[in-house]
Amino acid sequence: MQAGWSYRCRMALNNRRLLRYLAHVLGRLLMGRSLRSAKAAGASFETSIANYLADEIDDRIERRRLSGAFDRGDISGLRINNKRLVVECKNYGGKLLTGQWLNEAETERINDGSIAGLVVAKRRGTANPAEQIVLMTMKDFAALINAAK
Repeated sequence: MQAGWSYRCRMALNNRRLLRYLAHVLGRLLMGRSLRSAKAAGASFETSIANYLADEIDDRIERRRLSGAFDRGDISGLRINNKRLVVECKNYGGKLLTGQWLNEAETERINDGSIAGLVVAKRRGTANPAEQIVLMTMKDFAALINAAK
């Protein structure tokens, strides 16, 4: 017996739903979280780092708004001897993509005209902003030391 047109349409629709569901599950397994939750986690991490720096260093430090192609970092107002620093915050669940992040911080340093670009990376197992990791190149480290003289 040959299947009718309406039966074939229902089966095709069910197959599309199944494929969409499988793509969703596979994406969650590979990514670990949705884009929305990743953005929310990133924004929360940036805010906690900005608040920590404001409390410890200077109350003018704050989280910077998104600025598109000419991004100037995630934190504004951080200075050493009146010279700006760029801070890029990364919350990747403890994963470190050091080279990629340092390249991004360098691009943002150039966009901002800052003396150094820093990356603050989330450590797995602790949400305390004082216990997060700071990454920088030796060039940026030397710029910080020279600016502090």
